[in-house]
Order: sequence, then structure tokens, then C-alpha cells
Amino acid sequence: MDDVLTAGAVLLVGAALVAVVWHATRSRRGFWTQAQRVTYETLHTAWSAAPPLRAGLVPDAARKSARHLRTLLDTPALALTDETDVVAWEGTGEQHGAQTMDLSEEVFENARTQVFDVTCDEPSCPIRSVVMAPLVVEGHVAGVLAAYSPEATAGLVRATTEVARWAAGQLELAELDRSRTRLVEAEVRALRAQISPHFIYNSLSAIASYVRTNPERARTLLLDFADFTRYSFRRHGDFTTLSEELKSIDQYLALERARFGERLTVTLQIAPEVLPVTVPFLCLQPLVENAVRHGMEGKVEPGHISIHAADGGSEAHITIEDDGIGMNPEELRRTLAGRVDESAGIGLGNIDERLRRLYGDDYGLVVETAEGLGTKIRVRFPKYQPGVHAS
Repeated sequence: MDDVLTAGAVLLVGAALVAVVWHATRSRRGFWTQAQRVTYETLHTAWSAAPPLRAGLVPDAARKSARHLRTLLDTPALALTDETDVVAWEGTGEQHGAQTMDLSEEVFENARTQVFDVTCDEPSCPIRSVVMAPLVVEGHVAGVLAAYSPEATAGLVRATTEVARWAAGQLELAELDRSRTRLVEAEVRALRAQISPHFIYNSLSAIASYVRTNPERARTLLLDFADFTRYSFRRHGDFTTLSEELKSIDQYLALERARFGERLTVTLQIAPEVLPVTVPFLCLQPLVENAVRHGMEGKVEPGHISIHAADGGSEAHITIEDDGIGMNPEELRRTLAGRVDESAGIGLGNIDERLRRLYGDDYGLVVETAEGLGTKIRVRFPKYQPGVHAS
């Protein structure tokens, strides 16, 4: 019985809360001014038009956006064009679409809003004029927004011009998104290009040296070489898992140990908890290559490289350390700033910039080094990042 009474009390309280919220909402709406309501509706419509525009002037996205843009201007019809054709028509009078590109030539040429009269053989068609405003993206007219109406009033001209400017801003953001994607792809290509031809030559030479004396090891090394190059030159995905990146590193180190023999020793300590963490593709492998290069070149005595991957709660903590020749700190600063040839540090500036862009400035490379004292590089990766997932 007490349980029933308790449940009933909860329901009554819940109903009272709903009533209070409904009353508060109703009261708040009652106090809205007309200006506030218009502002809300305008911003909401603009917000609805923005995501499709971020895809650029492509037909499917343009049609979705045109519906909201027409609502903003309150015209019978609206068209969006790219540089060659009408990509979206929204509203009545679609027969006028065939004239749109001819009329827009002057807009493309002068990059200014223009008003044109429109003739129509259909008595029921409300369209008698069109206001055409340029969509200027990075100083270039990428398309035209055309507002078709019974009359091109001064207010419609100004409104069309401002809506076109806003839409062009969204298209610029779309271009920025594409530029960022191209930049990341270019950076990965640059890292691939830095895989030394000498490494490839030396690896194949080391494999060849085992063909007669130890055929089984030669076969294993050849498979490692094939997997390593396949991973390094793959064409899809900006991200991978830490497990996949470390697997490629292990294959790389197997090839280098075949080359250097007992002169190169490696210690790996990997916490299994961090293996599924998503990381940028080729973000650690070049750091290990750099460690081998600076850990072995110019040294007569053996070199040692250690790789540690630890669980840091919400982060994965990676440390790559060598006991090699090290770097001049000032040269390191110039390398990270991208002001010198990165032969001094394979991909350091590239990787540092990628990490900062993806995760923020707190996630750049932390490098400790001095000439003759080796190098230690620390990297942190958040375990969970919106929009970041392995491919």
C-alpha cells in the first residue's frame, strides 16, 4: 500500500511539474514581442538552410537549402546556380529556369546584384521580375541566388543581397572544410614521401642477405616489408587505431633490427587498455623512424629505443625515446615551426601541426632533447573525440 501511495505521489508531482512548465512556456510566449518572434523565425530558418550549404553548390544540398532561403525572402520562387547551370529551383514558375543562366551573365561579370524584368505567357504565373545576387566565395563569383517575384521592390533587392552574402559565407565555410581535408591528405602524402628510399633499399638488402642462410627469416621479413609498405601507402582513412599504428611500427623495427643486428635494441611497453584508441594515421611511425635515425646514425656503440604506451584515464600517453645524437634545441624549435628542412626531424613539424589542429594546442608534441643526449618525445591522445573514428 505504501508503495502505491508513493507511486501516486510521484505521478502527482510529475503532473504538477508538467503543468508548471507548460504554464511558464505559455506565459513566456505570451510576452514575446512581434520583433522577437520575427527574429526567432528568421534565425531558425537561416540555421536550417546552413547545413546543406556547407556541402557546396551541389544539386541535392542546394535544393534543401533553397526551400529555406525562399522562406527567408518570402518570394514565389527562388533559384540557385553554380557557374554553369541551375542547381536548384524552389517554388512556382519553373519554366523560367531556362532563362536564369542567360540573365545571370551580367551578375557573374560584374559581381553585383541586378534586377531584370521577366515575361511570362501563363496568365496565372505571379513572376514578373527577378533579383539576382552574386554568391562570392573567396573573391570569386561561384554562383547566383535569384529571387523571382511579382515586383522587385527596394526591400527585396536589399534582402536578396544580404541573404546571398550570408549564403556565400556558408559556401566559404564549405570550401574551408574541403581545404582542410585536402591539407590533411597532402600532409599524409608528405609523410609517405619521407619514407626514406635508403630504408627501402637497406631493407631489401637485409632480406636478400638471409635468403640463403636463413630462408624462413627472409620470408618473415619480406612479409613484414609488404605489410609495412601496404599500411604506409594506403589511400583511405585519416585515422587508425593505436593497435594498427603500433603493428606497423613493429614491422618497421623488425626490418631495422635485421639491418643493424645487435647494434639496435628496442623496448616496448604497451598497456592493452589503449590499443583501441583512435589516432591520426601515420602520427607515430615517423617519430619512431626519427628515433632510429638519430639513435643509430653517427654512433659506433649500440643504440637503444624505447616505446611506452600508458593508460592516462581519459587519454593515452605515448613516449618514444632514443639514446642517440639528439638535436640542437633551437634547430628543434625551427623544425616544429616548419621553418627548416625536416630532414633534421622526420615529420616532426607536420605531426605537431596535425595534432594541434585536431585536438587543440595542449596536444602538440613535447620534445626533450640536446646534442649528444638523445631525444624523448611525448604524445597524448584523447580516448574519445567527437567526429574522430578509425577507418
